[in-house]
Amino acid sequence: MKIIVTGSLGNIGKPLTQKLVQNGHSVTVISSKAERQKEIEALGAKAAIGSVLDYAFLLRTFTGADIVYLMEPPAANSYGAVSEIVATYKKAVEQSGVKKIVHLSSIGAHTDKGVGILSFHNLAENILKKLPNYVDIKFMRPTGFYSNLLSNIDVIKSTSKGFLGGLLSLQYYGIRGLLTGKRGVILANYGGEVINLMVSADDIATVIFEEMEKPFEGRTVRYIASEELTCNEIAKILGEAIGKPYLKHGKISDKMLANAMLKTGMNEQMVNGIVEMGVAGRTGKLYEDYYKNRPTLGKTKLKQYATEFATKYNQK
Repeated sequence: MKIIVTGSLGNIGKPLTQKLVQNGHSVTVISSKAERQKEIEALGAKAAIGSVLDYAFLLRTFTGADIVYLMEPPAANSYGAVSEIVATYKKAVEQSGVKKIVHLSSIGAHTDKGVGILSFHNLAENILKKLPNYVDIKFMRPTGFYSNLLSNIDVIKSTSKGFLGGLLSLQYYGIRGLLTGKRGVILANYGGEVINLMVSADDIATVIFEEMEKPFEGRTVRYIASEELTCNEIAKILGEAIGKPYLKHGKISDKMLANAMLKTGMNEQMVNGIVEMGVAGRTGKLYEDYYKNRPTLGKTKLKQYATEFATKYNQK
């Protein structure tokens, strides 16, 4: 099949492209960076260099494709940016005649209320659902990425004293921590025995590959997760991997977290969205639809990923 992959050679795009090429598919990878062309071609895929906001470019690239894999770049962190990108995708899909879509969404996309910044994904899904009924769509909803944990490295290494001495750490799937004290503490407005579902990018790529190989019919949702761990369990695994078995994942109040983020200059709308996302994780609202449609967990466990985490921790 002819398959188009957006997202360049990122954490998901690269292993997905490798799997598809190895299975004999004709793969075109979209990237905004010309310097990625040689790397893409080295994998046996074709490179299409251009912007996902360029409708004419997308139309040319999508035309004749059997399946298109769509994702929004991490930099699209506002309703306006997400809406613009996905609306361009929708128009290009509709006009190109593509009939099968796999869309990378997220945990929390089941609702537009009470999940903070993750409601961006609900917006994206709803735009794509307006495509004609003959376009079959598989919505992939992964949980928080293991790679987001890397944003804790600087703060875990910090020896700052005092609450606001910690470095604010923000990634695409949310706040991962503030550090206070010398011993190392991951803090957010959730923690302790609260469940924090996590997933490996390789497991996401595997599931997407599987779904591309299966028949398409209508609009379906599949959640993707590798581990269902408490915040304490996550901190323990990471702590043991980096030689800090005392590493803890504590919890601060919503107000303290908001004030800390505001003092870094982050805009109030984003701050409120991140705080609300943390509340959703703490109360279980974030995972309510996940547990109704619970997937088989992926094979890559956090203890395996912790080896990579430790390597990058020691390189800092």
